[in-house]
Amino acid sequence: MSEKNQNQTLAAENNEANDPKIVNGKKVLNAVGKRKIFYCISLSLIALFIVLSLTIKPKVAIEFKGGTILTYTYEGEIAVKDVNKVISDTLNMDAVVTKGEDSQSDSKTIKISFSSSKGISDDKQNKLKAALVEKFADNNIEVFETNDVEASNGMNFFFKCLVACIFAMVITIIYIAFRFRNIGGLSAGVFSVVALFHDMCMVYGCFVICRFDISANFMAVMLTILGYSINATIIIYDRIRENERILGKKLTLDQLVNLSVTQTLGRSIHTTVTTVLAMATVCIVCVICGVSSIISFAFPLIIGMLAGVYSSNCIAPTLWVLWKDHSAKKAKTSGKKTASSKQVSRR
Repeated sequence: MSEKNQNQTLAAENNEANDPKIVNGKKVLNAVGKRKIFYCISLSLIALFIVLSLTIKPKVAIEFKGGTILTYTYEGEIAVKDVNKVISDTLNMDAVVTKGEDSQSDSKTIKISFSSSKGISDDKQNKLKAALVEKFADNNIEVFETNDVEASNGMNFFFKCLVACIFAMVITIIYIAFRFRNIGGLSAGVFSVVALFHDMCMVYGCFVICRFDISANFMAVMLTILGYSINATIIIYDRIRENERILGKKLTLDQLVNLSVTQTLGRSIHTTVTTVLAMATVCIVCVICGVSSIISFAFPLIIGMLAGVYSSNCIAPTLWVLWKDHSAKKAKTSGKKTASSKQVSRR
């Protein structure tokens, strides 16, 4: 090799060492270098959700809070928004109104759900019926069924789902710790769970901001996000392990993670976009048809999946790098202290 070529090679190597955007001769995303920005964004959003929870308070569905469900039969056509206006004007209360059909009598039904730990008194029920009959005089409204819902049943379901989430996180840590033990699997597993918690916070924030009821849909979205998000994180760890085996000591830890994130980001985005587009289509159809119950599942799922891509690429691996650097510095410091103590003892 000529002296000119050698100088060019050395210059390229120096540029690569000094430029975090170039790894192994390829341009990569500097995810590790931007980690402080990622952490500030996530922490700011979580702080916002906490403040909103304390100020406007999340809406809790009837199955978790308890309350009363009133079902009426009717004829002709009745708009849900008109029923909501009657409820607001008569009782000054919020309610979930859904239309349906009784399979036995083939009658059209309208179901009104009130979330209240004390339920709805008979006087209020009679007052509401009189207002509905007056407003929809041509629809022959009749009381079909009245049910009081206890919050204990919903809370049992909530705690079972919570236990399932915690169990899934523990299994995830154990699995990643075993599978990626060559690159410090235990810490990788812990930070993958931190990323999962981050995604759950984003989903919760979506429910609070959009004023969706905390219901069975909330738990369904949480359990769905667990599977999607952890899969993207495992793929990144797998690529980190593979690059470390192939490239060895050619790259620093920061470069290794940046390269691995860049290589897997496209796959993560393509996988997520497929599901996001499907859920976005569902949301559009629901808005057109006025089906609000499905929107409270589909839209938060979109937010959770987008948060999953973000946390899997920007939170979990960068936190892992931060921990590895901390552990290396700590080991180096303790090694120096040990050496110093040995020298003192010899003297």
